[in-house]
Amino acid sequence: MAYDLVIRNGAVIDGTGAPRRRADIAIANGKIAEIGKVTESSKHSIDASDLIVAPGFVDPHTHYDAQICWDPLVSCTSWHGVTTVVMGNCGVGIAPCREPVREVAAWDLVNVEAIPFDALKRGITWEWETFPEYLDAAERRGSGINLAFLAPLTPFRHFVMGEESMQREARPDETEKIAALIADAVTAGAYGFSTTTLPQHIGFQGRPLACRLASRDELRAYANALKRVGRGSIEVALTRRGGVVSEEEYELLKFMLDESGRPVTWLAMASRPDRPEATEETMRRLEPLIARGGIPQVLCKPFVVQMDLRNPFSFADMKMWGPVFNQPVEKQKEFYRDPAFRAAFREELKRPHLFQGRWNRVEVLEVANPALKPCERKTVAEVAEMRGSDPLDTFFDLALEDDLNIQYTMQQYHEEGIRRLITDSRTMLGLSDGGAHVNMLCDAGYCTYLLGTWVRERQAMPLEQAVKRITSEPADFFGIRDRGRLMAGRPADIAIFDERSVGSAKRARMQDDLPGGGKRLVMPAEGIEYTIVNGEILYEHGRHSGTMPGRVLRSGTN
Repeated sequence: MAYDLVIRNGAVIDGTGAPRRRADIAIANGKIAEIGKVTESSKHSIDASDLIVAPGFVDPHTHYDAQICWDPLVSCTSWHGVTTVVMGNCGVGIAPCREPVREVAAWDLVNVEAIPFDALKRGITWEWETFPEYLDAAERRGSGINLAFLAPLTPFRHFVMGEESMQREARPDETEKIAALIADAVTAGAYGFSTTTLPQHIGFQGRPLACRLASRDELRAYANALKRVGRGSIEVALTRRGGVVSEEEYELLKFMLDESGRPVTWLAMASRPDRPEATEETMRRLEPLIARGGIPQVLCKPFVVQMDLRNPFSFADMKMWGPVFNQPVEKQKEFYRDPAFRAAFREELKRPHLFQGRWNRVEVLEVANPALKPCERKTVAEVAEMRGSDPLDTFFDLALEDDLNIQYTMQQYHEEGIRRLITDSRTMLGLSDGGAHVNMLCDAGYCTYLLGTWVRERQAMPLEQAVKRITSEPADFFGIRDRGRLMAGRPADIAIFDERSVGSAKRARMQDDLPGGGKRLVMPAEGIEYTIVNGEILYEHGRHSGTMPGRVLRSGTN
């Protein structure tokens, strides 16, 4: 017989952690037909003699819920060899959604995931009301890569409770309706549900994101819904402080595991440069829950965030910043000029927060005002010293002088701590946040960063282990049973890369391709030679083939 495609003479790493082997891979009807020495002819072939042939990568934490409406290639994640994404994380999304609350759902994404409102207003197609209809709409549109969905709790509470979902706990009758909708979503194909407890996750008009107001009785009902359906997992943004899980957070994680009987992945485990031993202490304390499926997610890259004062996400866990969100520029400027606001911010920075006010780590990345150009690539602390002013005042003054266009960047990096976390089998690699924080950061290239920086350059782990970490491990956690491994009979999702050059670019670039011309940061990929999705070539040497072979993956059917 003639196969559709044969990948010849590649170094096959199958995603199980097994050593690489030289082999051919034959593909027919979208699936892997044979792995070994293939002698039959094929319609097309790829010479992979100097390349690694691996399963397509699986990204477990993205926010492409809206972007898939206008970007079927799911860029820039798909550039990096990723063939499956899981979206609907952190309890925020756009389905289910009735027409009167579409703007509320959009502003939730603006505030939690820093996606520009204008892009959402222009780009979301609103072809659905219920969550199953949302999945069907995604299937009709088509995509370059495979799409898997979690059911985010916030829009489910909006759907049943309306505006009161942002003000109170659900009544028992409302809880019952929400739980039934979550069960319906999982039955239709969702891989579970997501929620958050983080104070920086604020919603419409600076109010708490609706899922944060869910009571324990509510969460019990929603977790029990998964137990009744018999599949699905829970994702929860859990930790207020990096590298530390409080007693309250520990108990919530245990509660979710107990009530659902299903795996729970939580955000986030991180290494603290100021107290590196805290991470290992926390992991040891959590071992009983990790053994039951309470798996922490970790990021393999330095935490680098771009900040601006038009959408002050970095300060969202401070209550005093709530009124600043979703305001016109001139109104925001009034806050930033106000000495009382600055004084309150100064006091707030004395408490533990996501942003810690270390001005020597906050850098002026880009300005629009030509007079401020000499400040670019300098830290706020350096500019303050040059001006003879206080760093906090300088931070606000620079923003005001640049009409709030200024872009700051902040980096936190602890190399040895990251090394320990990414080589720890108790963790899951993820946290790309693909599709979110679009003008602040871009970690969508974490898979190629792992392969280039941690495997080739720093030799932190064997290539076979790294591939397993970003393929079969996340696929197995979510129950995406037919992805993440190269095996005969499975769909042919394949990443072919050059281990000598694979990696992420040194710096993200800004491009203006959001609906309406809005800007976003993207991370170019290096060394990814071919990406194959369901047996069809999606990218060849970085060029899109014109095909859209992705599918909506549905729990319980693969």
